[in-house]
Amino acid sequence: MASAPQEMSLPLFYNQLEPLSSQIHGDFNVRPMESAPHLAHTHAVPVTVEEFPMVQRFMPIVFSLGDDPVPLALMGLNEGVNTYFDDAGNLIENNFYLPAYARRYPFMLARLRPDADELSLCFDPSAGAIGKFDEGQPLFANGEPTELVKNVLEFNRQFEEAAQRTTQFMAELKELDLLTDGETTIQPDGAAQPFVYRGFLMVNEQKLQELRGDQLRKMVQSGMLPLVYAHLYSLSMMRDIFARQMQQGKVPQPQLVS
Repeated sequence: MASAPQEMSLPLFYNQLEPLSSQIHGDFNVRPMESAPHLAHTHAVPVTVEEFPMVQRFMPIVFSLGDDPVPLALMGLNEGVNTYFDDAGNLIENNFYLPAYARRYPFMLARLRPDADELSLCFDPSAGAIGKFDEGQPLFANGEPTELVKNVLEFNRQFEEAAQRTTQFMAELKELDLLTDGETTIQPDGAAQPFVYRGFLMVNEQKLQELRGDQLRKMVQSGMLPLVYAHLYSLSMMRDIFARQMQQGKVPQPQLVS
């Protein structure tokens, strides 16, 4: 979830990264993105722990596989399926919470060199939102960042801080050995076979119940326990997302989700 150096593989959504510069981009404008084609076929988006209470109302929160799992909000249960955006990237649901990871695009904070300590505000030029346009809002005025850029920088700074707290949250889950392989089985009426979805991690409720009293107190005091339950409560949204896929005709033959 944390921003990656430009020399490494770019994060989800980003095709290129270019540092924002008053010398190079002094006469550039940023125009609103009327749609989000980068989201059209994205079924999972990273989220921070601060977002759990809001995200759980709309999407399941699961954790990615691997040595360094991250929280993910599922917009669809199958690869390439997004039930909240159409194929052109238009939002089709008025009542919806879009995770901050997606809202920050096409900007992000990144290290320009692997050994650099500071993060620089960068943008994805392939997004088509920033350039020498007649319309839009200026990025700089008299060589200085405009209020818009200052707000973008602050939003991205807050996101990076939230990402760090999320990394700590995940480290504590791993330390307590609470993560386990997840599986959801959905049997629609009239279907010959159930739909089985795997390929994610979730909190093991049995292990959570078996934690020692001092461990639970620490989770309560740190604010971690409510976040864990927000994740567990959100898993009921799996069936809601599946129902959305059914309604939109986006349910493939029964298979294992990747």
